[in-house]
Amino acid sequence: MLEKQNLLGLTQSKFKDFFSDLSEKPFRTKQIMQWIYHQGVYNFGDMHNFSKALRDKLDSIASLDLPEVISTNNSKDGVVKWVIKLGENNHIETVYIPQKERGTLCISSQVGCSLACTFCSTGHQGFNRNLKTHEIIGQVLVAKNYLAQENKRISNVVFMGMGEPLLNESPVYDACQILLDDWAFGLSRRRVTVSSSGIVPALLRMSDTVPVSLAISLHAPEDELRDILVPINKKYPIKELMKACHYYLNAGSQERHILFEYVMLENVNDSVENAKTLSKLLNFWFDRESAKVNLIPFNPFPETQYKTSNNKSIDKFQDILHRSGIRTTTRRTRGDDVDAACGQLAGKVIDKSRRNVGRN
Repeated sequence: MLEKQNLLGLTQSKFKDFFSDLSEKPFRTKQIMQWIYHQGVYNFGDMHNFSKALRDKLDSIASLDLPEVISTNNSKDGVVKWVIKLGENNHIETVYIPQKERGTLCISSQVGCSLACTFCSTGHQGFNRNLKTHEIIGQVLVAKNYLAQENKRISNVVFMGMGEPLLNESPVYDACQILLDDWAFGLSRRRVTVSSSGIVPALLRMSDTVPVSLAISLHAPEDELRDILVPINKKYPIKELMKACHYYLNAGSQERHILFEYVMLENVNDSVENAKTLSKLLNFWFDRESAKVNLIPFNPFPETQYKTSNNKSIDKFQDILHRSGIRTTTRRTRGDDVDAACGQLAGKVIDKSRRNVGRN
């Protein structure tokens, strides 16, 4: 018996192809996307503007299955973390962060991560596999359905959960298209952000493929230190990464910006000299309007070798960037009491990468 196709992974164009193969008219695409994304209906039998023959056919070959939620964890500051099971005893994590003017959903793109960034809990878990498009979109629907009960909404989606999005290109690009599609979630391009550690060839492709926002996990201003913190830098050093970022800024017809993420590690990358070097790097490559830095206090996890920079060091670092003309913010730690803060997402991963990361 053939496995049913989960239609949650289909973009508008792929839905049209799907219905064409069933000898159905193109308007079926809009109908089914409205049922799924606007009405929250996942049972073909309830789609009453479909003929019974079509409903029966869809039931036999397709599904609209949401992923299985193992637990829902509510932080004291309003953050919600879902632990989602994806078979083979693998779990991923998805996090909702409420703010005054918006609600940001942080989603995963892989089960684990192969990049082994030394300050990241996910990187310590190893890597199992890429997520399929329906598993990425399923996270958003799980969160949307839960939050609707509390009259909360998702205004922003960021690919900053488990995994490196640009090592899972096609599913991530398709998921972005669905997030932007008015027949689906209808988010603006500025409210969907792909975060990458710097997979340069993929970053160039993404620049021409999906018009979403970009965040770069930089974390060090020069190659020697970044080679340690973000090992992929050995393959794609900072100069190549900056060239790719510059290409991204100029690839679209609409104005683009880049957010550079910088985790603050005590006595590692938080010195005055580090701040000055970072200022010189970004001012060389970008004008004042196109680049912004987000300083992230390190969130500890078991077995880590790092400590969080103190507030005085973070403030001094930020002040140096400000005085050099670089827009800079410091991220407030949210959800750390349920291990939902930046760098803490670990899930449960059956590692297939055959490596031993961070175990000294």
